[in-house]
Amino acid sequence: MTPPSLHLVIPGPLDQRTGGYLYDARMTEGLRRRGWRVTVRSLRGTFPDPDEAARASMAEALAATPDGATVVVDGLALGGLPEPLAAHRCRLRILALVHHPVSEETGLAPDVRDRLAVLERRALAVPDGVIVTSGFTARGLGRYGVEAGRVRVVEPGTDRPPRPARAAPDGPPRLLSVGAVVPRKGHDVLVRALARLDHLAWECVCAGSLDRDPEHAARVLAEVEARGLAGRVRFVGECDSAALATLFAEAGLFVLASHYEGYGMVLTEALVHGLPIVSTTGGAIPETVPPEASVLVSPGDDRALADALAPLLAGPGAGGSGASGAERRTALADAARRHAAGLRGWDDAAAAFADAVSALAGQGHAGGGASR
Repeated sequence: MTPPSLHLVIPGPLDQRTGGYLYDARMTEGLRRRGWRVTVRSLRGTFPDPDEAARASMAEALAATPDGATVVVDGLALGGLPEPLAAHRCRLRILALVHHPVSEETGLAPDVRDRLAVLERRALAVPDGVIVTSGFTARGLGRYGVEAGRVRVVEPGTDRPPRPARAAPDGPPRLLSVGAVVPRKGHDVLVRALARLDHLAWECVCAGSLDRDPEHAARVLAEVEARGLAGRVRFVGECDSAALATLFAEAGLFVLASHYEGYGMVLTEALVHGLPIVSTTGGAIPETVPPEASVLVSPGDDRALADALAPLLAGPGAGGSGASGAERRTALADAARRHAAGLRGWDDAAAAFADAVSALAGQGHAGGGASR
């Protein structure tokens, strides 16, 4: 029997360290372990607001794909390019993989956001089906005219940490935040919140690329300096898997001030490491993180974020009564470990992805093949 095949179209190289690219890479690995032939087609140009190089590269990638092939186009590439997709819809089984709508990215100029929303709606009318990473995103696609019957949800998997999850350490914790320094991740909000807590003992490490939006990253770093936090808030840049695992193991509290997440893979990574979480209600976060393991506040509200962090950082006897910060962190950490025990691994996620591709492309079952 001919093994099933798939062409994955993504903007740029697959080895980029963001949640979306890590998801794409893990699904590619998982499908290949299941015997699928996966061809990755990396596009040139600028995304999600495509330039001429991006348009040409998408057209070339689709033209080079053989008739009848199943093609999954990452939403970051798909959202602004309806024309080349429509040109090949009759000869290819085209599916979309949407992590979150590109027109809902934080920080877009209003005219760019509105233009991308129109293009994205047209682009999402082309695929035979759409795979999304959360129920939250699935429900939101109705705003773009995508019928529920064309959507399948395949949530990310998780990896078990190399060392057992442990109780939160005594004393003031190290805060860890992971994410590229771009407007959506809210690092500026986090810095302002931490400035309100300079009377407490803590340190914060922020891991993530400083190169995806250099101007925004420069503003965040300048705010750290201006608020006198240079010795307490460290930005260590993008980390590989081993370095990131060490940071998780050394942390006592995970904080993500994101304005919006289509799922929030880094949050489930914090859960499997047994970390209490302070984050926001942006996007899918309340559906990704259980309430018993987290404290969530409205996105963009640095005062609310500081108020959520303060009790978890307080020393013994702070305020005269009640649990200490260490005790509160331990309770949240215990709940994080309990929840993490029920999360599925990446092999199961890849199996679900294979089933979704097969169903949406009309192949009938994973491992099968059919002509269109």
